[in-house]
Amino acid sequence: MTEELPHRASGGTEPPAEPRFAKLAIAPAYRIVFETIEQEILHGRLQPGERLPSETALAAQLGVNRSTAREGLRLLEQTGLVERRDGRRLFAAVPRRDGLTSGASRALTLQKVTVRELWQVLIALEPSAAAIAAGNIGPDEIAALEDNLAETREAVRLRRDFTALDIAFHSLIAQATRNRVWLLAREPAAKLLFPAAEKLMPRLPQSGLRLVAAHSRILEALKAGDAVCAEEWMRKHIVDFRRGYELLGVNLDSPVES
Repeated sequence: MTEELPHRASGGTEPPAEPRFAKLAIAPAYRIVFETIEQEILHGRLQPGERLPSETALAAQLGVNRSTAREGLRLLEQTGLVERRDGRRLFAAVPRRDGLTSGASRALTLQKVTVRELWQVLIALEPSAAAIAAGNIGPDEIAALEDNLAETREAVRLRRDFTALDIAFHSLIAQATRNRVWLLAREPAAKLLFPAAEKLMPRLPQSGLRLVAAHSRILEALKAGDAVCAEEWMRKHIVDFRRGYELLGVNLDSPVES
């Protein structure tokens, strides 16, 4: 009689669980068309001003259908990497700064960035920009700032809106840094925060005179090439800007558009 082997007790060591993988995120074909041409432009193999193939030719070269090539080209056009000439043909291009900053400003608005967040960026960038500009600014820029200041004085005297002149004053100083990265870094925040003051300033009668006084001191420092003084007065000016919001009881943690 054959002896039966004892049954293996239950509850033994379980085999290791098989690894689980997430589904692959595969980019749509038109996005691959966009990225392929984008890399050609960024690496200099396709130079700004160089004409792109037609939709039909591009589709054949990349092995996609024409509608896919068209969507990829449309995305490139939206980002400014290509531009249309004569209404038809597309050429490689350098994105324009105003297009980039407008897109960034829209993104900041949709993310509901606050007055405080924008002010923190400007208090870091504007004083430093004034200091750098003091060492680089030329006669034409000085003349433009003098004209701007004269127009601002007149607008304040006549109790007209001076927001656009204020924005232009700060933009002229930023341009005098001769630093394109600086311009791209500051403009999205400045484009939102400075215009937001348009409805607030009339409620602060002293705001115009204080702004003119600060701009005058900043301009004097720039003309003298005094980086320390230019930075100091720009910092005071941006701090005063925030003080205006506080005097009006504006919640600095509210979205800037509200």
